[in-house]
Amino acid sequence: MEPLASKIRPKNVDEFVGQVHLTGAGKPLRVAIAKKELFSFILWGPPGSGKTTLARIYANAVGADFYELSAVDSGKDDIKKIIGGRQLKLGGKPKILFVDEIHRFNKAQQDFLLPFVERGELTLIGATTENPSFEIISPLLSRCRVFVLNEHSEKEMEKIITRTKMKVPKDALDWLIRMAGGDARQAITTLETAEKLYGKITLDTLKEAIQSKHLRYDKKGEEHYNTISAFIKSMRASQPDAALYYLARMVDAGEDPKFIARRMVIFASEDIGLAQPTALVVANAVFEAVNKIGYPEATINLAHGVAYLAQCKKDRRSYDAVFEALDDVKKFGNLPIPMRVRNAPTKLMKELGYHKGYKMYDQESYLPEKLKKKRYLK
Repeated sequence: MEPLASKIRPKNVDEFVGQVHLTGAGKPLRVAIAKKELFSFILWGPPGSGKTTLARIYANAVGADFYELSAVDSGKDDIKKIIGGRQLKLGGKPKILFVDEIHRFNKAQQDFLLPFVERGELTLIGATTENPSFEIISPLLSRCRVFVLNEHSEKEMEKIITRTKMKVPKDALDWLIRMAGGDARQAITTLETAEKLYGKITLDTLKEAIQSKHLRYDKKGEEHYNTISAFIKSMRASQPDAALYYLARMVDAGEDPKFIARRMVIFASEDIGLAQPTALVVANAVFEAVNKIGYPEATINLAHGVAYLAQCKKDRRSYDAVFEALDDVKKFGNLPIPMRVRNAPTKLMKELGYHKGYKMYDQESYLPEKLKKKRYLK
């Protein structure tokens, strides 16, 4: 049975709600659609902001054959089938490949896609919730425009919910809009679940409906932040069993493995630091492995790294030191740098005393005069 979110999906740009900076009069996507201008682009925005809908509207408006893949469960073979399919050679229509969650494609998969985009064999539309500057290889990104989508406003959410034609009491509507946090798809799915399970929409039935695992673990919601917090705190407390459990929770909920690995890289310097400097090497290796491999095998790499980091000795001195130094920078501004450690590339600077008195391995503090007795790394 077709999901409600799919049934009420807008068919053209006039029906689309929100993202007026892209779809309003004279704005880039509306102009491109009106002119049937064909180009590759990336849609970067939060869940439920209309990325898939805009891609379909655009493809339909320009008269293109539309092929859709999810980077979560697709790879080179799926792209080959689309590129090599006989249907691509018929009718002379442009071919648009829409890749949802394109940030889940690793470097090798993106490299494979690149020449097809370069040669114009297909037009790429990527959708991502992650910053494309970090998640998409530079050669591919340079061939795409990037459009940034925003969360839907409360008024836009109300308009979208009204489109379902469901009877929603005011208190339930207000709660649903707040809960969804701008994610139209989540709001519609919650409504549909409540209707199917309880036969009516009330505040109570909506709250019951959202108990589903995938709705609870909204990547912008409380469960997301609670889980990553418990994960970090477990590693910090040197409790590998707890850390692995919270890792499993995130993996099971479909959390982006690169998000988890990035947190591990930060943790390696923030919490382990000088106690075991190789922790940063291991954490970076985990990130690289995850980036190249992806789920499901990347789970093994993550577990390897988590078990190692959790058991490392901890030392936050470098972390504490740099933030104490930053506080002094903000408090005192740019204090004069001692003359003897200033660079002296010209004769005039030497005559003015730049670099004068400098001694290699000097024991006297190089800090500005006002901070000479300060010790950050304790």
